Amino acid sequence: MVIIDPDIRKAETLPSRFYTETNTFDSVISSFGQNWHFAAHRSQLSTTQPIDNPLKEPMLLTQSEGEVNCISNVCTHRGMLVCTESSEVKRLQCPYHGRVFDLQGQFRSMPEFDTVENFPSDADHLRTFPLAEWKGLLFNTISADDFDSFIAEVEARVGWLPVEAFTHDLSRHREYTIESNWALYVDNYLEGFHIPFVHGDLHDVLDYDAYSTELFDGGVLQIGIANEGEPCFDLPEEHPDFGQNIAAYYFWLHPGLMLNFYPWGLSVNLVIPESVAKTRIVYHGFVGDSALLGKGAGGDLDKVEAEDQFIVEGCQKGVSSVAYERGRYSPTKEAGVHHFHRILTQ
Repeated sequence: MVIIDPDIRKAETLPSRFYTETNTFDSVISSFGQNWHFAAHRSQLSTTQPIDNPLKEPMLLTQSEGEVNCISNVCTHRGMLVCTESSEVKRLQCPYHGRVFDLQGQFRSMPEFDTVENFPSDADHLRTFPLAEWKGLLFNTISADDFDSFIAEVEARVGWLPVEAFTHDLSRHREYTIESNWALYVDNYLEGFHIPFVHGDLHDVLDYDAYSTELFDGGVLQIGIANEGEPCFDLPEEHPDFGQNIAAYYFWLHPGLMLNFYPWGLSVNLVIPESVAKTRIVYHGFVGDSALLGKGAGGDLDKVEAEDQFIVEGCQKGVSSVAYERGRYSPTKEAGVHHFHRILTQ
């Protein structure tokens, strides 16, 4: 059954159960292991670092002599988490009974197991998971493949930026818990329709009429055009947007990854579902030009975030009402939301 009509002019929005019913929520997020998710930028790595992203699978990044691995963070003895915080170590030791692994996840030793037969076996090593890298950004998954297709649109538009040279700025780290379904947060991100009504300061620095949305398999790109005198990218002549005053490239990659490129650098936003009506939002900041911090479209992300949270928490209350079931889309302003809803229901 087609839930979202492919013709946006005829389509109705997501049924309210996608935002309010636990069974629907569980069914949707069970597929997240088939997608790529942001894990870290190389500039923020320790030798061991637990991964915090929507996968909800305990995983660990380890780094040794420049090689980064993605391994299970679950001890093969009794299931304890091996590592609970980032650290600089030469080996992994489970804090429960002392089982030791190397940084590649291979079993090395275990006290009081001298008489255990057929031990160790391959089952005693930590499982490894796929890990991919694009310009210093690391992505992990349980079962996704074809990373090149996943990152292709990002590479095509901003591959000229020296993202690998950006540095992690811990002062730009943010973590919020909001009383809203994760998909409402994504809905809100995927349209600039609300900017004049919700984000007055952002509206002052962006040309609303020139704001554009491009759709691609598994994602959406929104392009913000700077008003006169506001910071914008110095694009290379061969770039498809050369000659335009681009203030921001806002990439959404299904299901909950937002890569926001500004003239000062990159803000990575992770949308992490906690329950049907609770979502955690995590911001990571990576700076390329600190002189441009606090200016333009990426100037006051805290204020924009607070304004968005007010909206999506209000929407959560609204879509939970007996008076609401579905809405309609603006064909000119909500193509990104429509695209997301089609991906979510296919």
